[in-house]
Amino acid sequence: MTKFVESSFVKNMRNITRESYLRYWDERNGGNVSYRLTAEEVEGFEDVSDVKRTYELGFDASALAGYYYLVTGTGCHFRNVYDNPERDLGLVKISDDGQSYDIVWGFEAGGRPTSEFPSHLMSHIERLKVNPEQRAVFHCHPTNLIALSFTQELSERHLSRLLWKMQAESIVVFPEGIGVIPYMTPGTTEIGQATAAKMSEFQAVIWPHHGLFASGTSLDDTYGLVEVLEKAAMIYSQVGAQGGKIQQEITDKQLQEIADYFNVAPHAGFLD
Repeated sequence: MTKFVESSFVKNMRNITRESYLRYWDERNGGNVSYRLTAEEVEGFEDVSDVKRTYELGFDASALAGYYYLVTGTGCHFRNVYDNPERDLGLVKISDDGQSYDIVWGFEAGGRPTSEFPSHLMSHIERLKVNPEQRAVFHCHPTNLIALSFTQELSERHLSRLLWKMQAESIVVFPEGIGVIPYMTPGTTEIGQATAAKMSEFQAVIWPHHGLFASGTSLDDTYGLVEVLEKAAMIYSQVGAQGGKIQQEITDKQLQEIADYFNVAPHAGFLD
């Protein structure tokens, strides 16, 4: 029988956490990832069986009852996940009443999920309502995107338009735009609730002066969303480095033409 550590799920998580660290998106123990698995996908792995430890969630996650989540550990450094997946990753199962979770694989040194795990689960609940195929939530610290939160109006319309206009593919990848919450203390139930409320409308939400929460149907899809957002913010930063005077731009009419061609619907009211 195959061990879970050899699965494609763990392989993808190892690769993405390493790539994110190398891009300086997840310094030290910053950043966290969770990925939803079904019971059928977990069956058959010889090392996924006994409950190691059980913890209370502190909120109602009954909408996710019975689901499994592969998640990064609290305090773990992304640069170490690739070489130590059984220590820095864990597979947990949400209880039938949605009030607790069991660790059924990983976290071998006694670890537990990221402190942002409630925020992840709250976002998973909302994204499942939008698209039942949504599986991944990724929190990271993209440098140029964070910089925008210091220099730009914290308006969803303004930031969405700015990022759309930096490259033609932006509006195709995130036509709904980008969500924004006020600055809040990370790791709290309050920031999880605020993020989840935005996740009902946006696949990606900026935490001003801190980072980004992104979601998608797969780890690759979600990581790709972050890549496009950060590339657009990087282009804007380069424009500023070259004097900041824009001589020409992608117009609203051209953005709508791109959206029509790729059959996506821009967020209502974000284009003139």
